[in-house]
Amino acid sequence: MRKLIILLLVAVPLLAQNAGQSAAPPAPANAPSQAAASTAPWSLAALAPQPNEDSATRKAKQIVEKMIGALGGKEFLTWQTMTQRGRSYAFYQGQPNSVGTLFWRFYKYPDKERLEMTKDRDVIYVTTGNEGYEITYKGTAEQEKPTLDEALRRRDHSIDVIVREWLKDPRTLVIYGGTGTANQRMVENITFLNANNDSVTIAVDPNDMLPAQRTYTYRNPVDKLKDEEGEIYANYRRVQGIMTPHTISRTKNDQMTNQRFVNEIQYNVPMDEAMFNAKVTYSPYKLSPKR
Repeated sequence: MRKLIILLLVAVPLLAQNAGQSAAPPAPANAPSQAAASTAPWSLAALAPQPNEDSATRKAKQIVEKMIGALGGKEFLTWQTMTQRGRSYAFYQGQPNSVGTLFWRFYKYPDKERLEMTKDRDVIYVTTGNEGYEITYKGTAEQEKPTLDEALRRRDHSIDVIVREWLKDPRTLVIYGGTGTANQRMVENITFLNANNDSVTIAVDPNDMLPAQRTYTYRNPVDKLKDEEGEIYANYRRVQGIMTPHTISRTKNDQMTNQRFVNEIQYNVPMDEAMFNAKVTYSPYKLSPKR
């Protein structure tokens, strides 16, 4: 009996010591949870949780995170080049006014593009930075300003730029705009407002979390009124891990202006920088000298 009492007196302190070593110290009552303190899955500053964030903002960020994941996650965020081949249709007052034109598009993120039109590929548009050129049998001319401005607006408000540039800035606001309809589908609208007070709204289909439509406004330099431009996305297919729309419809003030059907897309194809080089050789606004 005496031996049993001695064993108990030795064992109890040892058990208490081991329990103290293995048990984690209690967290302070005001310490944030691990989930709340972690950054967004895609390490984008504007999606990081903020103190006192309202439920609408949290919902908007969650939708954006799911959208990025549905588009391909890391593959979507890191592709560098893209080629497209398909047919383009122009519209006037919402109605097609052509039988369609073949096109080949070469794009190098973020600001280099070469667009070759017609089956002979003899009408070419090149954009490098904020400069645009039109190449035909006559030579190379500066692209008409309204056409170039539209192309630059479309590029600078693209989903790629929003996700890969705007969301790097913690000053960018992500705002939940409620439910609505886009292209006859129920959607949830998310508006992105950057530090320059520029905004874009993406309508996300809650069924597959893919963008259904993108819209933005700008002030028309002619009448000084605000116009709305946008794109409608359909016929998504997975290409090299990236969900990619194969039907893209452009709109202006709710009227369709262009529709493209893409037959082939490839990502991360090596491109020669010379493809995007252009030098003006003539001006279409100057009369040729008399002989």
